[in-house]
Amino acid sequence: MTGGPPTLLIVAHGSRDARHAATVDALAARVRARAPGVPVAHGFLDFAAPRVETVLARLHAAGRRRVVALPLLLNRAYHATTDIPAVLAAEQARLPGLRVRQTEVLGPDPLLFSALERRLAEADPGTRVGRSDTGVVLASAGTSDPAARAALERFAARWRASAGWGAVVSGYASAHAPDPAQAVRALRAAGLGRVVVSPYVIAPGRLPDRIAAGAREAGSDVLAPVLGAAPELAELLLRRYAGARRLRRAPALVG
Repeated sequence: MTGGPPTLLIVAHGSRDARHAATVDALAARVRARAPGVPVAHGFLDFAAPRVETVLARLHAAGRRRVVALPLLLNRAYHATTDIPAVLAAEQARLPGLRVRQTEVLGPDPLLFSALERRLAEADPGTRVGRSDTGVVLASAGTSDPAARAALERFAARWRASAGWGAVVSGYASAHAPDPAQAVRALRAAGLGRVVVSPYVIAPGRLPDRIAAGAREAGSDVLAPVLGAAPELAELLLRRYAGARRLRRAPALVG
């Protein structure tokens, strides 16, 4: 079965929290519904099944030799540059004839602004773009990579400029300050009349729970849900897949 379009393999980090795998399942289902002609699979690096190695072995056994692997990540940090390329390269070397292309991560992308605004509106219809009295905490899982943090800061600045918020600041659930509670308090101290917390994470789990706890502790006015299986994420997955298919040669499986 070497003909036909390559398989889109969604690569998630994985979590011991069952909500994480359920979210990835739902997102994969949404992608299939949007593009019924695209074969879609998904796997996890750790903590959940099926593992990426298992999925690739199954695809190979079924005769599928071309795979576009898409990291289910919002920022280009350690997992995108090290963990995932290592796993994909090892399996490509182990399975004869397998060819894997790794795409870029999902973020930053303007479609994610729409997804974040969708979740805020779901949490509180009174939260709307263009409110100059509203400060937003863009709350991510956190990273120790300075380049990845700088990308998050640029993304926050772009969102403020495009949406007209009074301020958008980053908050980190791990690895770096400020944490979400500190970020909420800083916006209050800066005089913003309304402070909302927007989790910049895809699926529930330990770090998103920490974001929620910090938002409650600091008394934010609104806490949005995680991005989940948002239609904007499904669209981004398909855009990355289409971009990889347009490449004449697969990029090297290194960061």
